[in-house]
Amino acid sequence: MMSGCGQCRSSEPLPFTFTMAFHPIVDLGKGSVWGYEALVRGTEGQGAGYILGQVDDDNRYRFDQACRTKAIELAGELFPADDVRLSINFLPNAVYDPAACIRATLAAARRIGFAHQRIMFEFTENERMADVAHVQRIVADYRQRGFLTALDDFGAGYAGLGLLAQFQPDLIKLDMELIRGIADSPARQAIVSGVIAIARSLGVAVIAEGVETAEELAVLREAGITLFQGYLFARPALAALPGLSLPEMRQAA
Repeated sequence: MMSGCGQCRSSEPLPFTFTMAFHPIVDLGKGSVWGYEALVRGTEGQGAGYILGQVDDDNRYRFDQACRTKAIELAGELFPADDVRLSINFLPNAVYDPAACIRATLAAARRIGFAHQRIMFEFTENERMADVAHVQRIVADYRQRGFLTALDDFGAGYAGLGLLAQFQPDLIKLDMELIRGIADSPARQAIVSGVIAIARSLGVAVIAEGVETAEELAVLREAGITLFQGYLFARPALAALPGLSLPEMRQAA
């Protein structure tokens, strides 16, 4: 098997093709789009599971690099505005050396003219991390270079608050399991309020993802969240920007 760094430099094509769908993150404090998350999809609209099921140890590193490049290339075409961010999911266990594995990302951003300060890297607590100290080095390196970092699926995975203490990213994304039914759940409301208070004390912003109902949105806004993502506003669009539910945004503003 080729080493991770060797695969990052390899020009061998992946044995499958893919594209990206884009899903907006909205800032209801400003009534505008904060950024778009790039979600891997098949070229005919197949879900992420269809593509990820073809990723293995022999192509994991090339796949991670190709996802970053594809996301940046499409973002440069679809939303060139300087104030709209691009969020890219990355596989922490697919990065052998932060400085080496970021080169293709930086080259793509320069080629497209997409400022790397507009790029956010998301990593998830749902993926068991082979080496937590190594992931800390990745996050520190990315932040030093001006990238934003976010801990995705917060509250649903292996380590929760422990990871927040270790990494202190720029943002956390509350998992939809905490969001679903929050309007009728004092327990969920208390947990989310506590997480928001902790995040504020650490200087970490909070995004509520998976928001689907006006009732969920109202409770989360009352708790002080301004950044949201979910089907209430739009569904992901394949290699395109989806239309936003602007009346909902105005109603909630």
